[in-house]
Amino acid sequence: MGRGRVELKRIENKINRQVTFSKRRSGLFKKAHELSVLCDAEVALIVFSHKWKLYEYSTDSCMEKILERYERHYYAERHLVATEPESQGEWSVEYYRLKAKVELLQKNHRHYMGEDLDPLSLKELQNLEQQLDTAVKHIRARKNQLLNESISELQRKEKAIKEQNAMLANQPVFACRSKRGRRQLHGNLSGGYKTIASTHHPLCCHTHIPL
Repeated sequence: MGRGRVELKRIENKINRQVTFSKRRSGLFKKAHELSVLCDAEVALIVFSHKWKLYEYSTDSCMEKILERYERHYYAERHLVATEPESQGEWSVEYYRLKAKVELLQKNHRHYMGEDLDPLSLKELQNLEQQLDTAVKHIRARKNQLLNESISELQRKEKAIKEQNAMLANQPVFACRSKRGRRQLHGNLSGGYKTIASTHHPLCCHTHIPL
């Protein structure tokens, strides 16, 4: 015959009560840990003995975060209950959707900043590392692209400046040669005129008139 159902009632014997409390507490904490691992759930468990001794369990030692989330959820629920019944369902769905999205973004941001990494498993850390490596590759590619564009722009400006300097350097030489040529031509012409003037003498006619 199987064991019959045990009636749940307070154990009067103090020793038996303490032994049962210790066994049931250990079993309860074990079940909470299994629920957290198997279902990827955040579990917080608080137990006080009859002597007000505290026993607690939380997923990856984040009791404060779970309690803080519980308080936000509790006050949000109270606020939703106070709203109009016809719009409560729609607002509730939208609220939880946005709330979950914000919490996920905040969690990912902390992970990307290298914070709150203790709760992550080895696989999650490997995935995070892969995401960061991919992000670094994209950042380096964009940086190299901007550097190449800057170098090309500087080379283009350098080429334009060299061409402009070459044009400026050629213009004064041409002007100087032109002026020198004009001065030489003017000098030659003036010298020719002087030579002609010095070799040309007026004719003196001496006429003898008989008396």
